[in-house]
Amino acid sequence: MNASSPLDLEARAHSEHAHELRLWLRLLTCSQLIEKRVRAGLREQFDTTLPRFDLMAQLERHPDGLKMKELSHRLMVTGGNVTGITDQLVNEGLVERMGVDGDRRAFRVRLTPHGRTSFTEMAQQHESWIVEAFEGLSPRDLDSLHKLLGKVKQHQLELNQRIEE
Repeated sequence: MNASSPLDLEARAHSEHAHELRLWLRLLTCSQLIEKRVRAGLREQFDTTLPRFDLMAQLERHPDGLKMKELSHRLMVTGGNVTGITDQLVNEGLVERMGVDGDRRAFRVRLTPHGRTSFTEMAQQHESWIVEAFEGLSPRDLDSLHKLLGKVKQHQLELNQRIEE
């Protein structure tokens, strides 16, 4: 990939920009490059998309299922997006809709046994793509990066909490 690629946000930064801005753009670029690889792999190996994988991942964590509104909130997408993806997965026998006691308008969605098996296979491959993405780093580098990003995350949580107060 060359520096003019749309995915290489880092190319936008110049030496006169703050070091923090250049670091932020590097993080975004790395994230986008890894996501591009994951999207392509899901499409090529499983004929699926990252949003479908993400929805199934949420359901895998909640064996009793989630209400559509909960799914929408967890995935940070509109209810219409969740409905469209869910419809596809229902048609393929990967998820099922169930009524919610006391609310005729609400549905709970959960993985079917077939969906659980399919998701497990995809999740194992997904993990291997992520591991591969970081193969250029030593265990010590990985630990250091994890700790440093943890500090960034904690600081952001504190800033966000101040904003919300």
